Amino acid sequence: MSEAARFDVIIIGAGAAGLHCAWQAAARGLKVIVIDHAKQAGKKILISGGGRCNFTNMYASPENYLSNNPHFCKSALSRYTQWDFIALVEKHGIAYHEKTLGQLFCDHSAKDIVRMLLDECAQYGARVQLRTEVTAVSHAANVYSVTTSQGTLHAPELVVACGGLSMPKLGATPLGYQLAEQFGHRILPVRAGLVPFTLHEQTKQAYSELSGLALDVVASNARASFKEAMLFTHRGLSGPAMLQLSSYWQPGEAFTVDLLPGSDALHELQQLRHDKPKQGLKTALQSWFPKRFALTLAVQHGWPEKNLADCSNELLAQVAEQLHAWHVQPNGTEGYRTAEVTLGGVDTDQLSSKTMASKLQTGLYFIGEVVDVTGWLGGYNFQWAWASAHACAEALGDQ
Repeated sequence: MSEAARFDVIIIGAGAAGLHCAWQAAARGLKVIVIDHAKQAGKKILISGGGRCNFTNMYASPENYLSNNPHFCKSALSRYTQWDFIALVEKHGIAYHEKTLGQLFCDHSAKDIVRMLLDECAQYGARVQLRTEVTAVSHAANVYSVTTSQGTLHAPELVVACGGLSMPKLGATPLGYQLAEQFGHRILPVRAGLVPFTLHEQTKQAYSELSGLALDVVASNARASFKEAMLFTHRGLSGPAMLQLSSYWQPGEAFTVDLLPGSDALHELQQLRHDKPKQGLKTALQSWFPKRFALTLAVQHGWPEKNLADCSNELLAQVAEQLHAWHVQPNGTEGYRTAEVTLGGVDTDQLSSKTMASKLQTGLYFIGEVVDVTGWLGGYNFQWAWASAHACAEALGDQ
């Protein structure tokens, strides 16, 4: 075994978690190499937040995460908070701003975050090796041997940080899950999260003219409720409210959308009937919605061509109820192709919440998206990447 191929730590995956873990482990004096099959480090970082990277959230807390074990994320998140990462961003002089709901974005470009992580790796001597395909991993005599397209690497500790299945066009693969299973770990069912909904063909056609229209709504099902924007697309429904709810949605389920959050539609319709009795019902709806949406809504619900004066309280109550609880039955989602995250993953019951180490296999760690911890939209998944990477980095080399 050549000395050049020997390391203290091998990290598979040069994304947010992998790079952040690498420089912190190297800062502790460890010889670290990060490998990735991609041509570029941090590809998901670069496209996130419209190219400006929503790198954390000021309000990140365990309540913003989904997991089979909702307590698992608490330790890592408490020991490396959003303020710790913000301090790193400020140390590198990266200008940033809050967009909405605590979401922090780079003023300039997501490239600033990737450059920051690579600069930290360079400063502490963590090697980042791209265009390196992993073909096999084995473990013997307390050493991991990682066979790659660039030769075989050896280290007593291996960190799996190669993400989930979302956005395959960026190079997502099931490698992380395969490695977990190889060493006896359970994989909880995976599916696309933070993903737009698709509608059934008939419904899609009915709303096809609305593509590009956005409304502020409250989207709810039995498990969650989100007050954010909803966007009509050619395929169905997107926007933050829909992406958030998708993580709490199961195939075949319906959900409701309050199209007038914070309003009392019945009271306002009755007031309009009093003030403008000759106004048509469909015209009245345009006081809240763009004309094309108001007309489409009226047609889909079969609301009659009537002046408000001719609308009974019963009819107005029916209209108001449908405005506050628009029933949506999705056909499905757009899947991993556009999903921002992968729900499910490596079962946390078989990992240490303090160190992210495997409870089954010495020297093996899992961090970031590959683990069954998924955040809300808005910088929460990056914060999990930073926090889980930090928890792991602190433990590396302590065997």
